[in-house]
Amino acid sequence: MRVLLDTHTLLWWLDGDRRLSRRARSVIADDDTVVLVSAASAWEISTKVRLGKLPGALEVAAELAAILRRQNFEPLPIAIAHALRAGNLPGPHRDPFDRMLIAQAQDGDLGLVSNERVFDAYGVRRVW
Repeated sequence: MRVLLDTHTLLWWLDGDRRLSRRARSVIADDDTVVLVSAASAWEISTKVRLGKLPGALEVAAELAAILRRQNFEPLPIAIAHALRAGNLPGPHRDPFDRMLIAQAQDGDLGLVSNERVFDAYGVRRVW
């Protein structure tokens, strides 16, 4: 299985946060799962750290590439096709980070590991 982590899912995984569902933990921990982390999540984390909205993620923002390597997670770059798809998504959902994750999940036929039901409206296979 190939999955893309929502930003909060990544942070909860790294923190061992109990809000992460049992199924999500199992999928992420499975050696047969290819876990991807979008460049959009790096952008979101660093933006929110800079704005003081994620003060506990300072180390994650500074060391994300190394953290991903240690976790055996694969970085997912943002391609022009992803940006065009995200920009053209219908609906009122305005969060640019979520829109990019939706576009990348659709483009790569990836499960999106998230507790956010808003993704369901976009036909994304949400894992939670």
